Formats: sequence, C-alpha cells, structure tokens
Amino acid sequence: MDWIPKTKLGKMVLDGKIKTMHEALHSRLPLREPEIVDILLPDLEDNVLDVNKVQRMTDSGRRMRFAITVVVGNKDGFVGLGRCKGKEVGPSIRKAIDEAKLNIIEVKRGCGSWECGCGTPHTLPFLVEGKAGSVRVTLKPAPRGAGLTVGGIPRSVLELAGIEDAWGSSKGHTRTTVNFAYATFKALRCSTEMRVMPRQAMALKIATGAVGKPEEKTIDDVIEEVISE
Repeated sequence: MDWIPKTKLGKMVLDGKIKTMHEALHSRLPLREPEIVDILLPDLEDNVLDVNKVQRMTDSGRRMRFAITVVVGNKDGFVGLGRCKGKEVGPSIRKAIDEAKLNIIEVKRGCGSWECGCGTPHTLPFLVEGKAGSVRVTLKPAPRGAGLTVGGIPRSVLELAGIEDAWGSSKGHTRTTVNFAYATFKALRCSTEMRVMPRQAMALKIATGAVGKPEEKTIDDVIEEVISE
C-alpha cells in the first residue's frame, strides 16, 4: 500500500505505535485519513443506502448531481455513516465510503434484555434514541433469537454494527432515507457516549468495539473433546 500519511495519527498507525481502531479513536487525535481505517479494519464492509438524483436548472441548462448515502462496518462493533454529492455515481460512492470511514464510531453491545441471560454481547445494553430531521428512532435490547425487528434502513446499519437482536420503533417521515439512517446512527452514538459503571458493565456484559466471533467447532473437534473427557 503506497500511502504517505499527512497527519500525526496516520504516522503513528504506519509506524505501528497504534495497532487497533480502539486505540485510534481514544488517542484524542482527529481521524482525517480513510487509509487509517483501511489498515486497522481490513474486513470493513459497505452498503449503499440511498442514491438520490438532484436536478438543478441553470442558465447553461439542466445540471444533474447525485447524492449518495453509505454505511460501513465490520459487523463487530464498528460502524460509520457518510454522505457525498457528485456529478457521477461511481466517484460519489467512493467519496461517501471515505466519508463514512472518517465518521466511524465504536458501539457498545451487551445483554441488556431482562428476558435474556446468555451473557454474550448480542444486543444493545440499554435503550437508546436518535433524532434527525422529523425522524426519531428508538432502539431497545432484545433477547437472543428475536432478531432485528426494525425497518430496512436501520437493519442495514445495525447489521454492520454487529448487533444481532434489537427491538425498534420510529416516528416521523421515515420515507426520508437519509434522516432515517442518521437517526439510527445517532442512536448508536448515544450508546458510546453514555457512561457505564463497572458494576453495570459486568451485570449487562457490556463490550465496547470488537469482541471477536467464536470459532465454529467441527465434528473432529467435538470427537476429540469427548475422547479427552
């Protein structure tokens, strides 16, 4: 990767002084280069939520531009949302992806539902709300197996954030895709900004950022465990 960092954070990442995205977000240094996210989160996925065509009449004729909304995430505690405008769809999508990488946040997950006691970070640890324009989104913890009982736009954001189960409700003009996505993103941001006591973190099994996914056991592994017992 031929990349010459221009910021202090980028130089620290390239030199190996910062090795995780958690350290980068808590370094108190501004995140201004998308290449930092590419290095620290190589398994990042993206999803185009909205492609809006905007037409404007000028003296020289009709001008057409595209507004792209993109969400990125690694499905393990990190998610970002970006929006960009441009004359062509392809370059605008790439710019929106870079913008989403610069807006990436670290999401708190836990087992906050009173109906569940699995002790794994599969849902939200507590109720969170977000508002954008006229749209207000409320997300609640759900027990394991409930799935994501939310709309299509919030589902895309929550899936890339690594949340498997959640109950949600929304108010306002939810047909506005951009406000719907930003309201969901702001709700997840509330989980990162809320302070949690150590006792609460232990009770709700709260984990911040990446926690890793358990490896699936093969038949041979199960046989070896049975024999060893």
